[in-house]
Amino acid sequence: MPQNAQFLTEKSPVKGADNRFAIATLVVLIAGAIVVVLPLGVVVATSFASGGTIAGSGSGWTWQHYQQAWLQGGFLLAFANSTLVALLVTGGQIVTSALAGYALARFSFRGKQALLLLILATLVIPFQMLVIPTFLVLKWGHLINTYGALILPTIANGFGIFLMRQYFQTIPVELEEAAAIDGATRFQILWRIMLPLARPALLTLFLFTFIGEWNDLFKPLVFTTRPELRTVQLALASFQEQFTNNWSLLMAAVVIATVPVMALFLLGQRQFIRGIATTGIKN
Repeated sequence: MPQNAQFLTEKSPVKGADNRFAIATLVVLIAGAIVVVLPLGVVVATSFASGGTIAGSGSGWTWQHYQQAWLQGGFLLAFANSTLVALLVTGGQIVTSALAGYALARFSFRGKQALLLLILATLVIPFQMLVIPTFLVLKWGHLINTYGALILPTIANGFGIFLMRQYFQTIPVELEEAAAIDGATRFQILWRIMLPLARPALLTLFLFTFIGEWNDLFKPLVFTTRPELRTVQLALASFQEQFTNNWSLLMAAVVIATVPVMALFLLGQRQFIRGIATTGIKN
């Protein structure tokens, strides 16, 4: 038997095992996708079902639930408030995380490791545990029932600082040294070299922060009482109290509140995955 033919014969069992493993993996992934997508499909189908019933038991399909939910839930103002708060908080976190992350990645100073451990320690402290001191600080600053109460408590975040620090460490120092030789300052290096190269991490932080702020119910519920400051999640909670028995109307409101963040994630998923994949644990 020729040597090439013998080699192929010896490798064929391995190839067959790889094919079986790939098929099994595909089946598991399809099953997992069905488990995840099925509840979402039920929500969307129920939102179109007429008569305020669960999907499948109605007599037809209609778009009126979306129009009714949008008007009665006051989602126009809620969308504007949530968008404003989410964008300002996200912008603040990007600025603070980029500056602090760069300092922790490139500068050497006394207490650097202790400061990093302190930042990481904040990740295990739920925001709910800090609500009383945060409320007192906001009250002292006369910020209760203002946009400041929704923005300032989360304008800096330990996760964002750690994420940017990890990504900056993956960028070769030689690029900064070459720029410094050409006369660039630290700020110019950060603005013109580091931030453009860190675009995947910045987009990852943007998605994490924006989606988190959009879905946040706790801050608007605790720090505000004025109807004109109502966000999407607070409007959705109030809407649920009013239309507990009308499932189609409730599901339409849920879809309205969910579509923006889903669309945002789908648009930025490539950069998001790249940012997660290239941000490793590096000392």
